[in-house]
This record gives sequence, C-alpha cells and structure tokens, in this order.
Amino acid sequence: MRIGELARRSGLSRDTLRFYEKQGLIESRPGAEATNSYRDYPEEALITLDQIADAQAAGMSIADLAMLMGQLQAAEPDGFDGEAFLDARIAEVEARITRAERFLDSLRQARAALAATPVLR
Repeated sequence: MRIGELARRSGLSRDTLRFYEKQGLIESRPGAEATNSYRDYPEEALITLDQIADAQAAGMSIADLAMLMGQLQAAEPDGFDGEAFLDARIAEVEARITRAERFLDSLRQARAALAATPVLR
C-alpha cells in the first residue's frame, strides 16, 4: 500500500510515517512501476504501527524502539545486551502500571466520596 493509504488506515500523518521509516521502525520498498518514485508498505506495517503506539503509551521512546529493532535485526548485535535492555524496559513499564493502578484507585475513591456527599438544593 502507498503512504496515503497507510496514513488513512493507521490514523497517522505521512510525516510521522516517514519519520518512523527514517528511524528504521517500518520499511517500504520501491513501487512496482519503475516510472515513478512511489514506495509501497506491506500490510504488516499496520501491526507494527499498533505495536509502536502501544510501546509509546507504555513510556518507551522512539529512540529506544529504534535501537531495539535495529539490534534485533542485526546479524551481529554489536555487544548489545538485549536481555538487560528488555529487563529494564519491563521494569519501567511495570512501575508505570503500578503508579497508574494507584492513581486509578484514587480516582475511584474520589468518585465514591462524591457519590456519598449529599447534594444541597
């Protein structure tokens, strides 16, 4: 699919998609027609974009994602300790989840307190 369709289907801008491609997060290939400079993106790019969004929502940076993906795709990972990297990211996400659950509990308590307060008219 071309970038316009990928943008429409993913809900992301073309600039964002180009940025992700420059960072090595998604890939395209030259279009089938040799007379133009269009690029084609595989259907799997939509899944990758969903994973990128999930990773960002969990607090992972684009730089960390690019480094991880680059190292995972490298034939020789250049001294990269993938297990330590992933352990650190897992610990970060678990800490965020713990804080989010604590905040969610606070919101629920505030809602309960508001519901218990009589309304004066």
